[in-house]
Order: sequence, then C-alpha cells, then structure tokens
Amino acid sequence: MTRPKMLPDIGPRVAGLNERYRHHAAISVMEKALADPDTGRVAMVSSFGAESVVLLHMVSLIAPATPVLFVDTMMLFPETLAYQQEVASKLGLSEIRTIRATKAALALDDPDGTLYQFNTDACCNLRKTVPLETALAGFDAWITGRKRYQGATRAEIDFFEVETPNRMKINPLAHWGREDLEEYMVQNRLPRHPLVAKGYPSIGCAPCTSPVKPGEDPRAGRWRGSQKTECGIHFIGGKMVRVKPAEDAAEGSDKDKVA
Repeated sequence: MTRPKMLPDIGPRVAGLNERYRHHAAISVMEKALADPDTGRVAMVSSFGAESVVLLHMVSLIAPATPVLFVDTMMLFPETLAYQQEVASKLGLSEIRTIRATKAALALDDPDGTLYQFNTDACCNLRKTVPLETALAGFDAWITGRKRYQGATRAEIDFFEVETPNRMKINPLAHWGREDLEEYMVQNRLPRHPLVAKGYPSIGCAPCTSPVKPGEDPRAGRWRGSQKTECGIHFIGGKMVRVKPAEDAAEGSDKDKVA
C-alpha cells in the first residue's frame, strides 16, 4: 500500500479500527489491518519464537510480500536461526528483513559481548529496541503477537493500540489462549520451534532464556531471577517504562493509552 502523505490523528483512527473489527476473528483482523487505509503502511515484527508461526502463516495466506522484520540480536539460539530459515521457506514469505545493531554501536557499548551479564535492559536496548525502532521508522503500524493471557501488563490489550503519535500496534491474537494457538498449529501442520519440546515455551536470547518447569508461568524462563519481564520493544516509543502493579491496572482500563 502506498503510504499517504499525512494520516489523520492516530487516536480516532485506532478507536475506529477497534470499533469496526471488535468482533472479527484473528485472521480477519489481520486481513483488514493490511488493507484498511487507517492503518497506513504495515510491517510484521517476528521473533520466530515458540508461537510466531501462527501469525506468519496467517500473513502468508493474505499477503506473503508483507515486510517481516526479524530482529537478530546475534545472541539467539542456533535453533532459532535455523527455524527462521525453515519457516520463511515453507510459508513462502518473500520480504524477510533481518534487523541487527550496527557494528559501530556494538563496538561502543558492548565490545566484548558481556553487557547482558550486568545490564540486561541496556543490552536489550542496544540489540533489540534501537535497531527495531530504526527499522520501523518507515511504517505507520506493526503487527505483533501480543496476547492478553501473557501477563498483567498485557491483560487489557486491544486489536489496535496507539504506540506513538505516528504509529500503532496491531495485535490480531489479542484474545487467543494457548489452546487456540496449539489447535491452529496442529490443524495447519505448522513446523514447531525445536526448543519448545525441550521446555522452552517462550524463547529469547540464549544467555537470558532458560527452560520452564511444569506449572511455571510460560515466561518464567525469560531473565530468570530478575524483575525484568519485557525486552523493551513494547514500551512507549521503544523506551523502557517500569510500571507498578496498581498503575498497570489503571492504565489497562484506558484503551487509548500507549501500551
């Protein structure tokens, strides 16, 4: 879609999109999001993690040339890199864009690759948030795999959210549960990330991801032993914002707030 010279104010656009598609199924939300003028130019962002193949399959059915931004932190599991190649080939996704931190940024802020050992927020900002923010600069919206069941900070998300004054997030799977994802993958015979079978229901960078024990939260293996729960990608303008539980609940009730 050709990007309009100027889109109307984002708040009313997001509110209108949520109203129009509130009762639509996930794949319909995806289809509408890729065609509705109110979303503008859209990209998908994918980690090619445990559940990513669901959205990737949906976009392959609707518009396989949609830009898919894959953030390679250069600290991913080898299994993730192999899985990315397998899924892209199997689904016929023709516009995978691999996003990385610049060599200059890495040389300045993490020359020996140990930043994650003493400052995970800074490492995520360097290797994920900043490169992705740069890659998203040419888009008006991006499709994410965020879901309400994933935790308190995501419990109230809508299909469409304001992220910045000029960009929105689209969450087609917002209302899906783990059982919905499993059913979709089985019915469509989609390839699984090889680490899932080894106890990794949520997969990030190798140094900061550990297996999850039965009964634990699926994201318990991410930054285990710390208060960190997000990499920073899903915060205001790509910047980390820590929210107290009470504030989180209050923000969740306001549908037009930035996630």
